[in-house]
Amino acid sequence: MKSKVFLTITPNSPLEQFSILPLIPMNIGNLSFSFTNPSLFMLLTLSLVLLLVHFVTKNGGGNSVPNAWQSLVELIYDFVPNLVNEQIGGLSGNVKQKFFPRISVTFTFSLFRNPQGMIPYSFTVTSHFLITLGLSFSIFIGITIVGFQRNGLHFLSFSLPAGVPLPLAPFLVLLELIPHCFRALSLGIRLFANMMAGHSSVKILSGSAWTMLCMNDLLYFIGDLGPLFIVLALTGPELGVAILQAHVSTISICIYLNDATNLHQSGYLFIIEQKRGAKPLYRVYEVKER
Repeated sequence: MKSKVFLTITPNSPLEQFSILPLIPMNIGNLSFSFTNPSLFMLLTLSLVLLLVHFVTKNGGGNSVPNAWQSLVELIYDFVPNLVNEQIGGLSGNVKQKFFPRISVTFTFSLFRNPQGMIPYSFTVTSHFLITLGLSFSIFIGITIVGFQRNGLHFLSFSLPAGVPLPLAPFLVLLELIPHCFRALSLGIRLFANMMAGHSSVKILSGSAWTMLCMNDLLYFIGDLGPLFIVLALTGPELGVAILQAHVSTISICIYLNDATNLHQSGYLFIIEQKRGAKPLYRVYEVKER
């Protein structure tokens, strides 16, 4: 009696590539400080940027005729100041230069970090919502501090446009504060969703192509050409999306900075005055457009 051998193929989850693995476990009590694969690839990104700077400074950097490495760094360096000058208005060049190092670091880190997931057996750091949310919240808090430093209490006038009846003021303040606070979420969700969705789609199609290739059947082999062609066609656009997200995130940060430093709308400013032995006196001052 002949025995039949069946080939069993266990499909892997497309989300398996986003698993966080402790490479060097470190626990202090109930807290985990393990060195994980996101930490490893963050260090690799930093090393890649430092290596690029090393090639520029040590291998012919500063020449009047730039080499390939110097041209790449100059292209990245010139892109951020131009973006800051275009998106942030109403400030002098010296004030804008204060924002340049922070925005430049954010753009450069995102530019080298996002496409890493396209490399086989690598890890996409920005595919985890907690990581992008932490970055977006820290940026949002910094922009809010800049807004108060630049405008003082007048910064609160963004939540109440001029000409609004006072009975409607509390509701409009709430309606304006909600989308303002959601900027911190949108900045992180946009990057997380694009990276995770794009890499997952490439993983699903490549897994289907590999499964059909392993079927040892001519019909499946011919049918494998379709998913394989789609994977090759999606690799280029997905790499472009990963690079484009660094540009989109940087533009969003510049727009938020512009809104925080330049309040182009009129508004109201609520002041509470109280004299000794008297009841509090609530006054509303209209703040004109600057």
